[in-house]
Amino acid sequence: MSEISHRPAALASRLRALTPARVALGRTGISQLTSDLLDFQRAHAQARDAVHSRLEAASLAANLAAITGKNVLRLHSAAGDRATYLQRPDLGRRLDEVSRASLPAGNWDLALIVADGLSAIAVERHVPLLLQQLLPRLEGLQLAPLAVVEQGRVAIGDEIGAALGAQLSVVLIGERPGLSSPDSLGAYITWEPRPDRTDAERNCISNIRVGGLSYNLAAAQLSYYLREARRRRLTGIDLKEDPHLRIQG
Repeated sequence: MSEISHRPAALASRLRALTPARVALGRTGISQLTSDLLDFQRAHAQARDAVHSRLEAASLAANLAAITGKNVLRLHSAAGDRATYLQRPDLGRRLDEVSRASLPAGNWDLALIVADGLSAIAVERHVPLLLQQLLPRLEGLQLAPLAVVEQGRVAIGDEIGAALGAQLSVVLIGERPGLSSPDSLGAYITWEPRPDRTDAERNCISNIRVGGLSYNLAAAQLSYYLREARRRRLTGIDLKEDPHLRIQG
């Protein structure tokens, strides 16, 4: 009987070691343990802070300029502040007039766009380290000036990529925080970006962070998508991920 009674606790302990999800939580009477409740409240506060945090755009742009060796464009969406951005997703999908007028038209293979999204801390923590892994894999491509966008959503990359004259765009953006990951970074790849593109015409790589998808593997997946997008001249539901990279992850 003793071995049987200890088996559920042992299984729960093994399961908790495999995931940050809140599984098999303890209880006292009909209530949660105080330690579990406090942990939940801490995680909820971190997620809320991530959504409302402001991107340190000047510092990030300077950091990225040092990594790339090129000037970085600083842009802003039509959402003038964070409160407006959260209440009006449509404004976060397009540039303000000053930013739109500042984009230099060209003929580029790829536009890299960094947007704060719903977690500025994800962008600040992970984009520089991801680019260090990604840029060597992009040799041979003509890169448009890198852009940092404040109060931006995924679709803002369509307007930017089209204005720059880029064949492909990659938007690196802070994802909606979860209770175990307030700093998750996403990457969205779009062939021939333009304002009428839909999410079905993109590919997404998610959960790029320490404890999630590694920078090296994310860079490998990105380079695969870019290579296949140029070969097949499309992105989206018809372009599948490389199963060998999924196995490595």
